[in-house]
Amino acid sequence: MSVNTFGNTAGKAYGDTAGKAVGSTDPVARPAAAATVAALADTGGHLLPSAELSDLLGVGEADWSRFAENWDDLTLDRFMADGGTYRYRRYGQFDLTVDSGELVALPHEPYRQESYINPLNGGVQREFDPLTGKFTEDELLRGLLVLLGRLFSAVDGTAVWNIKLHPYRITAGEEVGHPAPEGRHRDGVTFITSLLIGRDNVEGGESAVYTDAGEHLLTTTLARPGDLLLGDDRRTLHSVTPVHPVDRSAAAHRDVLVIAYTAR
Repeated sequence: MSVNTFGNTAGKAYGDTAGKAVGSTDPVARPAAAATVAALADTGGHLLPSAELSDLLGVGEADWSRFAENWDDLTLDRFMADGGTYRYRRYGQFDLTVDSGELVALPHEPYRQESYINPLNGGVQREFDPLTGKFTEDELLRGLLVLLGRLFSAVDGTAVWNIKLHPYRITAGEEVGHPAPEGRHRDGVTFITSLLIGRDNVEGGESAVYTDAGEHLLTTTLARPGDLLLGDDRRTLHSVTPVHPVDRSAAAHRDVLVIAYTAR
């Protein structure tokens, strides 16, 4: 099957559509959004349940199901230093100007984290397949990216965000699936989010957020498509427990979208 790659859309702006996806009212003024901003400004971590996020975005089950189809098109991560073959992914990035809601797709390039941030897989240029056009042009995604940018800017006043997108499928079977093989960590960005896309025949995958001092802030198992965990990556660390198949005779996986916001 041929697809349009994210690289081919580099430089394309999505301002008008993205703005409409989150509605005409200021999203930060709505109770669920205001509670998210308050929690991020206070402890630095927050769980936004699927029902509340869906309401803010104006989307429903059909939209989440359509968006989830993209996870069947991920490719094997060939850069796992633990030798694992349980992770599938793609990668791409946007810039977001908050006031206008304009999203600009950036040229595709390798992804790099330094070893002091990611002691398992850091210190090397990792070349992942680009996001597909179907993925980047989905209205749910664009609305989500603008909404999150506005929420984060309400916390710290940032005007322009760089947004890195990491759709992951973690499989489980003979090989244990590790959503966060580096253990408790931060990603070296400003804000980090983990959005559940789906769980199929898996148990485990419990997410936790901690302060720098190791104080436990919250633990949750993202269970419904649209459940979203948010964290201020400057002040918190996070972890996810391994996933295992419920029925070992059937395929099993956990699909998430990790979105990293870094102030320009």
